[in-house]
Amino acid sequence: MDNNKRMSLDPEAAARVARVLGEALPYIRRFAGKTVVIKYGGNAMTDPALKSGFARDIALMKLVGFNPVVVHGGGPQIGRVLEQVGKQTEFIKGMRVTDAETMDVVEMVLGGLVNKEIVNLINQHGGRAVGLTGKDGGLITARKLALVDDESDLGFVGEVADIDARIVRRLEADDFIPVIAPIGVGADGKSYNINADLVAGRIASVLNAEKLMLLTNTPGVLDADGHLLTGLTIEQVERLIAEGVIHGGMLPKIQCALDAVADGVTAAHIVDGRVDNAVLLELFTDAGVGTLIGRSAAAAAGEAG
Repeated sequence: MDNNKRMSLDPEAAARVARVLGEALPYIRRFAGKTVVIKYGGNAMTDPALKSGFARDIALMKLVGFNPVVVHGGGPQIGRVLEQVGKQTEFIKGMRVTDAETMDVVEMVLGGLVNKEIVNLINQHGGRAVGLTGKDGGLITARKLALVDDESDLGFVGEVADIDARIVRRLEADDFIPVIAPIGVGADGKSYNINADLVAGRIASVLNAEKLMLLTNTPGVLDADGHLLTGLTIEQVERLIAEGVIHGGMLPKIQCALDAVADGVTAAHIVDGRVDNAVLLELFTDAGVGTLIGRSAAAAAGEAG
């Protein structure tokens, strides 16, 4: 820092900074070189300050030795563009019915506007991000999603059939940060829009990631009294589902987290993306800002070792 621009720091504030850095050190040491897959969505993608903070967090993660991989959504952005072009949207069971014209908009918004904005923001903060869709390098093979016990046709909405993560591994090895739009290609050569949580979970499993982080617009998993549950094992989560404590819109995210942990990811995090620097706070502090789901009690406790 330029000595002419140095500012005095209050001793109490300086002590807080020192405590935070000290608390972060064991986590940085433990997870250096590990892959962390982050699903980026919700308010964190629409609030300018949160967008900038997220990009800075990702750049810092790479700087201290992590290998972040970002998978992003973009539902609100897609909705705005469809509205601008006069295209009405129908939803079935929370999923956008996607005809060929809508799929063109999805590809333009997710693979173009949203993806490149994220890449640009990370690069502005000192990272080296590269934007991809699942069509690049055969990353995501998709198949058409068929609803169970429902004959409704969702059009070009897909699910993951296979992940070929070689392109992601190559980018990681060259110190780039992959930023992935959840668009896959089917055996028929057609493009399919896939839920970003599911894509993030499958990529985390294939990469043998240390962590999967799902950014949401909620504090995390809550108990029956509305209190945040910060650390859970698979068995505890399954019990909360059976008791009806976890229900509704949280169930798909929880199932994605459970599948990833069952497939070898050490821990999955449901993180409140509305909090400034949510990613760093969840990774580098004892308290965190969400719910951690681990295979073991130690993993669920988030022990830094």
